[in-house]
Amino acid sequence: MGEPRKARRASLLLGLLAMAGALLALWFYTQRVEVLRLHIGKPYIDVVRDSSFPVERKTADYPSDPPHPSSTWVDRPSVIIQFDDPQHGFSLPPTLFAAIGYEDGKVVDITTSPMLETLPIEPAVALLAELQARFKNAGWRPVDREGNDWLDTSLENRAGRRGDLFIPLDTVELQVSGKYAMYLNFKCYARCDERNSDTAKYLIDVGIGRDWTD
Repeated sequence: MGEPRKARRASLLLGLLAMAGALLALWFYTQRVEVLRLHIGKPYIDVVRDSSFPVERKTADYPSDPPHPSSTWVDRPSVIIQFDDPQHGFSLPPTLFAAIGYEDGKVVDITTSPMLETLPIEPAVALLAELQARFKNAGWRPVDREGNDWLDTSLENRAGRRGDLFIPLDTVELQVSGKYAMYLNFKCYARCDERNSDTAKYLIDVGIGRDWTD
């Protein structure tokens, strides 16, 4: 009877240790993630105030008199960009790259890849589908132009399949009419010459600015 009891205790202890390790890893992850809260037209001082990301330390100033903010750079993981428009806002998945441009002390453009690494075709397409769903729910729509529509996220017809369906770059232009515009790009980034969905790696780019379509 003693040996089974010891075995159960050991198993319970190992389970508790595993749970503690998972919680500790989660704690370190959440401590590591920083948030950049902004939207087109938001004043730089409000971006600094609302973000946990160290905006001032990561901003290059234009050498004027007095100097004024020119651009903020994200160059490390993991940063979540929250487009904090109250009606058309959304959050992007963690990134390790983003560039924010300013004009007259306000945000004028945002460029980022909402991912931490390039991905094979299946997870890349799944991420693309998730992003498009977020944009749709936030009221973004494709610009009314022939051939411009939401990107196909079916694996059967998606870029990167073997043969003639290989598409190195696919783009949709979205907008919130009168306010914002966005380029959403899905592109092959590595081993593209092989035209093989099993080996190629894909990247998603997002570029946001004022509505330039009016």
